[in-house]
Amino acid sequence: MTETAAQPAFMAKLDEMAARYDAITDEMNQPETATNSARIVKLSREHANLARLVEPYRNYQRLCEQLAQARQLHADPQTDADLREMARMEIDDLSERTSRLLEELIDGVLGGDDANVDSVIMEIRAGTGGDEAAIFARDLFEIYSRYATARGFKIEVLDLSTNEYGGYREVVFNVKGPGVYTHFGYEGGGHRVQRVPVTETQGRIHTSAATVAVLPEIEETEIDIDWDKDVLEHVSAAGGPGGQNVNKVASAIKLEHIPTGITVSMRDERSQHKNRAKARRLMASRVKAHYEEQERAKRDSTRRSMIGSGNRNERIRTYNYPQNRCTDHRLNENFSLERITSGDLQEMIEALRRFDRQRRLSEA
Repeated sequence: MTETAAQPAFMAKLDEMAARYDAITDEMNQPETATNSARIVKLSREHANLARLVEPYRNYQRLCEQLAQARQLHADPQTDADLREMARMEIDDLSERTSRLLEELIDGVLGGDDANVDSVIMEIRAGTGGDEAAIFARDLFEIYSRYATARGFKIEVLDLSTNEYGGYREVVFNVKGPGVYTHFGYEGGGHRVQRVPVTETQGRIHTSAATVAVLPEIEETEIDIDWDKDVLEHVSAAGGPGGQNVNKVASAIKLEHIPTGITVSMRDERSQHKNRAKARRLMASRVKAHYEEQERAKRDSTRRSMIGSGNRNERIRTYNYPQNRCTDHRLNENFSLERITSGDLQEMIEALRRFDRQRRLSEA
């Protein structure tokens, strides 16, 4: 795998990134750039993203040079026995370090911008199954919350709609943390649960479903939306619990993006201003995802990346409570349901990363 990826095209890609990194460094040091705040912010973001690969790549190049020198010393018949043994030990150490670094570089290049996404918006919606589907949607949110907390990620609920059993008809939330998309990017799709619902009186096993979408959150400057011309805004009184203030004050916001028809409703906050800000965050991410999906379809109508597709109809996972197993259908592999529901997703996520990595290598 490493030898395949370390072909000239792969190394040329890293050289190209290193050259761009140096060009940005030079531009950022120019006096005219320092006075352009918008430009310096954009360059700084790209510079930081490139640094995640360029810095280890340059370390890899240094180690390769040291490895070549050690091999030359070891092969030189003029080298005495002690130096040759030291060179052999250095070769073993450097070979291991370069191989490990190269594997990390392969992951970084194949993963594209995924590792640079430090904020995602996730949407969980109850599907078929009535009240039990809403309870399952809540359970999924709790699983993700436990995993995020264990990883030190920050969670912010943006919008929430509940049912009488405490289930979630819909929940929209933000997760922030370093490389967060590499952890949650595989969750987009259809999730199915098989169990005896709390609403079932005769002990029968039901099958219910929920859908999950994962959208990288973007800065508003990353997509061109004219909020005055391209977006219709509707303001109304928020419904649901919350007392007289919720029902009387016009705080609920609905946005409609005219070019795409995408709509976003936000009613969680009592403040109209806060709901508008949240709605814009969600809309910007949805619109960008919409245009990116169109571009993917144009480039290749038959292939679709497993990560980032946001396909809510494709069933990706089944949670079988009677058999205490969680099956990921992309891997065709079972995991402990008890561990999954406790928020321990790491084993599954790592398996999905390996699967996706191998597929990207085969398609490269």
